[in-house]
Amino acid sequence: MIKETVVNKFDISTLQIKDLIDIDLLQKFQDNFAESMNIASVTVDINGKPVTKPSSYTSFCMDFTQSTNKGVSRCAESHRRGGEEAAKTGRPYVYKCHAGLIDFAAPILIDGKQIGTILGGQILTENPIEEEYIKTAGEIGVSADVYVNAVKKVKVTTEKNVKAAAEVLFIVSNALSKIGYEQYKLKSMSHTLSENFNQISAAMEELTSSSVEVTNNQHMLSREINLVKDISMDINTILDSIKRIADKTNMLGLNAAIEAARAGDAGRGFSVVATEIRKLSQNSKETVLTISELTNKIHQSLDKTIESSNSTLETTEQQRLAIEETNNSLQQLVVLSDELGKLADY
Repeated sequence: MIKETVVNKFDISTLQIKDLIDIDLLQKFQDNFAESMNIASVTVDINGKPVTKPSSYTSFCMDFTQSTNKGVSRCAESHRRGGEEAAKTGRPYVYKCHAGLIDFAAPILIDGKQIGTILGGQILTENPIEEEYIKTAGEIGVSADVYVNAVKKVKVTTEKNVKAAAEVLFIVSNALSKIGYEQYKLKSMSHTLSENFNQISAAMEELTSSSVEVTNNQHMLSREINLVKDISMDINTILDSIKRIADKTNMLGLNAAIEAARAGDAGRGFSVVATEIRKLSQNSKETVLTISELTNKIHQSLDKTIESSNSTLETTEQQRLAIEETNNSLQQLVVLSDELGKLADY
């Protein structure tokens, strides 16, 4: 059965970021962006599992906030809520995390369906208020003094810069995912086309083999018909010989009857034989004429059959050539489909 290829039937829910975006390329972009903007970043899948390594994470987060199970749990919950809010709007969402830093979540979308999120931030838009971080340190179980010293090293920037950074990551990541999705569709379609063309090509090869067999059978039939025609001509030749013999026999019978009449009573018995010979000769001649008429009719029928056979042979030969040409074209389409698939990999 030929496979049906419909773009709208792609199941986006099964797609992952790694299916659409080169993770090494995404990691390199993420690292360079984070370093140049001094903003932490990481990319996670739809379930919140990281698909890239963290870029430019602060010591405040890595060495202290996430140094305890409580801190890790609260970070995960904070990221989850940020991702949900970004998914609702389909736009980057800037928020304050549980530890008091400014973070953002930029959704990675395919046809409106979220397949992942770029999380970033770990910065401040104003100087930290020590009392708030002392309270958080106590909640997650770290030293308050060390925690306060760590937060003082966090970069302070404007809210405008945070939103701009989130927007850049959103635009670039979604552009990469869109390109990747188009390549994915192209590759999938080229694969399906290649399979379909291979199936058609296999069917055409079988058809080609059948057409060759039909052509060969038609050639054989033509030879047999010509052989029958030759035999009918030989029969006519034999009939002509029989007719000549019958004519000669009739003449001999006539001469014998004349001689028997001259002999009188002595030739009367021979006269009866001569008469029977003449009747047999006449019957033979009539039979020969009847058979000759039949063979002529057979000959005429064979001529029409040969004409029809030749026409059929010409048609089957044309069909065979057309099938071979179509098969060659299909082989070229298979090659082109494979090339299309290769291009989709670039």
